[in-house]
Order: sequence, then C-alpha cells, then structure tokens
Amino acid sequence: MNKPAKLILRWNIRSELESEYFEFMVSEFIPGTNRLGLTDIQAWYTLYGACEQILFSAVTNTEEEMERILKSESWENLQIRLTDLVTDFSKKVIANATGGFQI
Repeated sequence: MNKPAKLILRWNIRSELESEYFEFMVSEFIPGTNRLGLTDIQAWYTLYGACEQILFSAVTNTEEEMERILKSESWENLQIRLTDLVTDFSKKVIANATGGFQI
C-alpha cells in the first residue's frame, strides 16, 4: 500500500533580501513546487518566538513520488535559489504521513 509523504522545510529570511525573497516565493517557488507535484502546500510565518521565521510543508501521495521530486533537477534549482535568499535552512521528509501536524 502506498503511503503519503510530507516535506517540511524551515528557514529565516535574509533581511537584506526580503523583497527578492517574496518575489521569488510568489513567482517561482510556490508555482514550481506545484508543477513538480507537491500538494497541500502550506507556509507559516512565525512572528514571535525562538524558531525559524518560515515553516513550509507539502505532501505527495507516495514516498516514491517525494523521492523522485527531491532528486529532480527542477527541485535542486528551486532549493539552490531559495538557500541564496535565506539562512538556517533545514529539510525533513516524514514518511507515512498520516495527516495532522508533524514537526
């Protein structure tokens, strides 16, 4: 039986690149992740607290699909561009994501 997988990304926005970051997110990153097949895309902005500013999550129907996406050249290009605009980037894949909230 195929199990869904969830991608969780966290990062802080480089303050000197904030406008470039938001332009990239709206015009490239979100549409690009959608084209790759990631679904249920969510981004959370932390206003207060000792954690990364952004928590991003997305889902695939199967772990194999997530693996294929994350090994693709298109994903690699998106991730490289993102990491140029942010600090403290981290990536985690939750296998067998059954719904609900994971961190």
